[in-house]
Amino acid sequence: MEKIIETLKAGGTLLYPTDTIWGIGCDATNIEAINKIFEIKKREKNKSMIILVESAKRLEDLVDVPEMAWEIMDLSEKPVTLIYDNPKGLPKEILAEDGSIGIRLVNDLFLKKIITKLNKPLVSTSANFSGQKSPMKFADISQEIIDAVDFVAEENHDKVSEFSGSSVIRIWNDGRIKVIRE
Repeated sequence: MEKIIETLKAGGTLLYPTDTIWGIGCDATNIEAINKIFEIKKREKNKSMIILVESAKRLEDLVDVPEMAWEIMDLSEKPVTLIYDNPKGLPKEILAEDGSIGIRLVNDLFLKKIITKLNKPLVSTSANFSGQKSPMKFADISQEIIDAVDFVAEENHDKVSEFSGSSVIRIWNDGRIKVIRE
């Protein structure tokens, strides 16, 4: 765990198991690290990335959370990423073109520990090249991706995810919602 935090605090990138698929992450406030992820994934910079948070407090520090968001998170049977308006304190590099941000409040203890120790939200994007299939297990990850990141977490290399990704729901402060991915 210490090496993971050291890598993230130094502006490095991390290959790690999320609560859904394997991901590439970094400190969500570090623009250089965010740009490294775009390069690793060969992804266009106009594409947004989601972030992970470990607590309701951190979520509320970043966005105004409509009451409906709490209900969606409570009722969801799988991890859910909610897209919020008007985030605070995040670099534009990870925001969508409309200024919104996708955030997932995680329950996974490994992820909670990383985010708590880093004391910042964590960028999370699938550990694949842009447009390719998301890796359900470590063995699905391209060697080129593995070689490109600064550190590979040793946890759960043999685990196969039960989810192919999180649900994604756009939620507006006026109460409107739109399911983007179930």
